[in-house]
Amino acid sequence: MGFWKKLFGRKQDIQEVSDDWEQIVYARDDVDFHEEEQRSRYITNCLEQIADASKEINLLTGEYSLVTTYLCDIEELEALPSVEKEEVERIARILTSLESERQRYFGKKDRMPDSEYYQMRKQENEVEEGIRKLKECEDYAVLVRQDLGKLEGERHAFDYRKHELETMLGNLRGMAVIFLTALGVCMLMLMVLQFGFQMNTYIGYILAVVAGAVATAFLSFKYTDAQRELKRVGAAINRLIQLQNKVKIRYVNNTNLLEYLYIKYDTDSANKLKKRWENYQQEKEERKQYAEAEAKTEYYQKQLVSQLAKYRISDPSRWIHQTAALLDKREMVEIRHGLILRRQALRKQLDYNKEVADVAHKEIMDVVEQYPDYAAEILEMVNKYE
Repeated sequence: MGFWKKLFGRKQDIQEVSDDWEQIVYARDDVDFHEEEQRSRYITNCLEQIADASKEINLLTGEYSLVTTYLCDIEELEALPSVEKEEVERIARILTSLESERQRYFGKKDRMPDSEYYQMRKQENEVEEGIRKLKECEDYAVLVRQDLGKLEGERHAFDYRKHELETMLGNLRGMAVIFLTALGVCMLMLMVLQFGFQMNTYIGYILAVVAGAVATAFLSFKYTDAQRELKRVGAAINRLIQLQNKVKIRYVNNTNLLEYLYIKYDTDSANKLKKRWENYQQEKEERKQYAEAEAKTEYYQKQLVSQLAKYRISDPSRWIHQTAALLDKREMVEIRHGLILRRQALRKQLDYNKEVADVAHKEIMDVVEQYPDYAAEILEMVNKYE
């Protein structure tokens, strides 16, 4: 209870202060009306209050008349015959539907930005061809990379085989030296046995010659075969290098074309450009529908104004943005209620300013009666203000 008493008491205090501030008080006790400066200042103050109040009244009167006219328009609309009212409601329904479409378009979250839309519009005659080229280049780049990978693998295999063959040839040459050295040592030993020790080494010569011949034939065959294979491998490596060079040239040209197309269409893949193109087509259709809706809106707004102008409606154009009230009585009731509150507030302001002007004027007349010697001078000041 204490809280509510305190709160209620505070509201009363605020109201009392507000009432005190609104109350105009004239105090003449400290004014010497026989002194021209004080007298003139006092009368001028009253005249300024009248002027300020009159200016405010003029402004408020215009607004008050506007609100009153608006209320009269509502009464006129509600009093329309059923046939005329149906026609007004028909046009209002169309305008409401068009406005809903407009709001739905502007409320769309994933709308294409204007900059992106107009950029696509500049290129719309070539975008589909650009998507096709980009797709081809991207697919070709994948194939070329695969081919380069395969060629690189084959080249590594041939390089490895070349190294094996070169090692084998070196080994065969080493083996040949060893066999020849062994054969020479063997022949020397046989000669020592034959001439030094008078031994029969005929069979040893035969075996040595046969072994040397067999070893030489074997090594010669292997060496020759390895040399032939080494030539084939070398030729294959050269062919692979040439083929790699051709593929690399195609790859570089394709990559450069891809970079150019990416820059041209401001994208980094054909799929993204395709998605943007689809979004553009959808956006284009929606913008077309919006433009048609705007044209229809303008047409039906003129129709509504023309229809309402047939009746005693002061400003028919005021209703083109309040079609909901023409269709829903509850909306119209809310508008009327708001207008009544506004008119009451304006009436209060008008009455207050009229009271201010009247009180100030009465104060001046009071001074004239109390100080008749200065009546002519005061009335002349009043005439100048008026």
